[in-house]
Amino acid sequence: MFKKPLALAAAAATALGLLAGCSGGGDDAGGDKKTLKIAAFEGGYGRDMYTELIAAYQAKNPGLDVRLQISKTLEDEISPNMKAGKFPDVVVLPQGRKAALSETLVKDKALEDLTGVLDMTVPGEQTTVRAKLADGMIGLGTNPYGDDKTYLMPMFYAPTGLVHNKALFAEKGWKVPATWDEMFQLGETAKAQGVALFTYPTAGYLDSFFFALLANVGGDEFFTKVMTYEQGIWQTPQARQTLDITTRLLSYAAKTTVGYANEQDFTKNQQAILDNKALFMPNGTWVVGEMKDAPRAKGFAWAMTPLPAVSAGGKRHLTTIVESAWVPSGAVNKDAAKDFLAYLYSDEAAKIFAKSSAIQPIKGIASSVTGEIAGFYGLYDDPSITALVGGFANSAPVEGVSIKTTLFDTANSIISGDKTVEQWQAALHDASEKLRQAGS
Repeated sequence: MFKKPLALAAAAATALGLLAGCSGGGDDAGGDKKTLKIAAFEGGYGRDMYTELIAAYQAKNPGLDVRLQISKTLEDEISPNMKAGKFPDVVVLPQGRKAALSETLVKDKALEDLTGVLDMTVPGEQTTVRAKLADGMIGLGTNPYGDDKTYLMPMFYAPTGLVHNKALFAEKGWKVPATWDEMFQLGETAKAQGVALFTYPTAGYLDSFFFALLANVGGDEFFTKVMTYEQGIWQTPQARQTLDITTRLLSYAAKTTVGYANEQDFTKNQQAILDNKALFMPNGTWVVGEMKDAPRAKGFAWAMTPLPAVSAGGKRHLTTIVESAWVPSGAVNKDAAKDFLAYLYSDEAAKIFAKSSAIQPIKGIASSVTGEIAGFYGLYDDPSITALVGGFANSAPVEGVSIKTTLFDTANSIISGDKTVEQWQAALHDASEKLRQAGS
């Protein structure tokens, strides 16, 4: 499992009660059944797994009317209702998205305490949720206030790293770089053959890249200091080295990267990997399903590697993305919501999710992963790779300040030449200091 984890169809729709939007009220106006409203983000795993899941849960709970709302723009659809006091009961949504809905509710202390769910017996089983969860899953990412209370339940976990076509490397006789020196040497070799070394779907995908690089450069303690806004942390040599490495890598980026790095066109940047026009991109397991119908080079084979080490034999980290499920404080049916959350960790639910390559952080499940993403999860078995879980700590909101935007989105300006590395570093220092002061 984890190595040294850180604290970081119309008929069917009618049967399942799919909603055009989540509305308020605890009981279905059409009868005595209590209504449980589930809102889920439709990402790379697709929607079929949710419709199957809800059907299975509904069959076990005939006295409950389970309604599902699923969308690729979930925040845009549920936020207006939430502002009007009409809440879904359970929300499944990744953190780190541009809309930052989960993060905003954390800052506003508008989430239900779910600590008790950990000690609930999984419906239909003889064990608790806590006993089923993989080691390291409860921590900074689930307990946002730095105490022992859990507000965000870990739902799916996925290794993220540099995704590439291993068939191309075999064809060319190229070695996957283990150090940054080797990476930049490969950049020159590929450039001579008209292939870009790097691209990214959107700048937001650089979260997994930066988290791993910060830990590679400065170690676990340095990573934690960056994530918690230690005073002056972005003025340190390690911070500058991180930005210098990234700036040099961005100089090898595909020329189309910035133009396609948006919500409408990001798959065109991913297509560059499938077409052998670029070698590496930061991404996760979901990209396999997301691009399953896309054309690709002959013999294409998905692979993932951690970021290179700073020096030979140095540490390499694998950023692990953990999606979350949570209950708004304003939800009507909180008890039913918590029972549903506990069911999500059942073997039955896990098998439904796994068919769509959505792997939950349940002990032993990674060993059952098959197909194209098996090699991705296999990276956890490498003793030289450290799994990295966590991200920026929550702080009091500061108007106009988003350290994620400053760190990730500035990459577009570095590629275009609109910003220098010095300006990048200064902006990061300013944002980090403001967030530190807001939290003190």
